[in-house]
Amino acid sequence: MNDALARAESLIDLTPDYPEPGVLFRDISPLIADGPALRAVADALVEPFAGRFDIVGGIEARGFLLAGYVAAITGVGMLAIRKAGKLPKPAAAVSYSLEYGTASIEAPGVLQPGERVLLLDDVLATGGTLAAAQQLIRDLGAEVAGSAVVLELTDLGGRAHAGGDVHTVFTATEGA
Repeated sequence: MNDALARAESLIDLTPDYPEPGVLFRDISPLIADGPALRAVADALVEPFAGRFDIVGGIEARGFLLAGYVAAITGVGMLAIRKAGKLPKPAAAVSYSLEYGTASIEAPGVLQPGERVLLLDDVLATGGTLAAAQQLIRDLGAEVAGSAVVLELTDLGGRAHAGGDVHTVFTATEGA
């Protein structure tokens, strides 16, 4: 890992017992607020996919921030993948299971058939949201060019659920 990425990783704030006892919450807000750190992470997210995507899909909510920035620096557009009920005319929706129930995500009808989408999110935990976003892209007739996250919590098995081929910048275990 280069010095810029090591510095960026050091900016991830750790909050024990949030949102519930035993969970170590990792907040990337300080990383996003730091221009050089944000640029280092954005470059690392995109590197394996350079020239292989036409648009960047950001998963609500922090994925929006990452995708907007990456879209701007790479000169492509950005697709906002929203929680259900946030779009007036969603073109497609996918429901997925959570530990405590189900959730749905939606996307507007802005993709062209065959368009290559790079999906971005902040954290890969159990993988349900990322797997649903991949299905959503396919349902819209586009292609998933790749998936990348800032941080993967390796002990939660999300990589297997999200198709296995996920690029991560940093890794950690849930409790460490």
